[in-house]
Amino acid sequence: MMSNAQTLKPASSTLGWGSAIVLGFIVPAIGISYLAQSPDSASVLVALPMTLALSVMGATLIAAATDGRLWVGIVVGLGVLIALALLASALGLRVSLSPVLTILAAVLASLSFAARGSLFARSAEGRGWLIALGVLAGESAVVLSSLIDPDLWPGWLLALLPAQWASLAFKAALTGTTALAPLLALGGTAMATLFVVQMWPRRWTYGIMFGVWLGLSALVYHTNF
Repeated sequence: MMSNAQTLKPASSTLGWGSAIVLGFIVPAIGISYLAQSPDSASVLVALPMTLALSVMGATLIAAATDGRLWVGIVVGLGVLIALALLASALGLRVSLSPVLTILAAVLASLSFAARGSLFARSAEGRGWLIALGVLAGESAVVLSSLIDPDLWPGWLLALLPAQWASLAFKAALTGTTALAPLLALGGTAMATLFVVQMWPRRWTYGIMFGVWLGLSALVYHTNF
């Protein structure tokens, strides 16, 4: 007779993957379809980086938290970004991108979010995708509301959010400017998070991870806000 844990695991996996597809691709695709019809290029330059950042976060974070493997999250995140790029091109939304900065932003954002997702999978034992969903909802609410009202949140709060780091990195790729601090923050927190995953279940490693996160957030705040 199959145990409750065994029967719940396939359902949780299905819900997790469904959430990754909907929030990582379908919702951002709707956003890109809307941006493709916008005549305001300035609005596109602001909204598109946030759309890409939240897309890669949703797809990568939830996929890694559902599956538990780092590389799965990275592949899903990069695949979603490629699919959205093809969709944008098909809809006529053509923007000038720096290839190097775009690749760096995509890879480091996917690595950072996949690392967090794999940690959720390790620590929550089958419910990691729910934690990922909650984290995504919280960061999305702050980032999207700041798009509507740029003065709504203080800069220090935005600088704490990896979703905002990814948005700044993609914006730099669109504008051709440098985004060293957000890229360092994404890469640095990815390494710190993977250290926690490798040392699990040693809880003291969380102190190192949070210390790295706060330090890199301060760097982002100092250089971008």
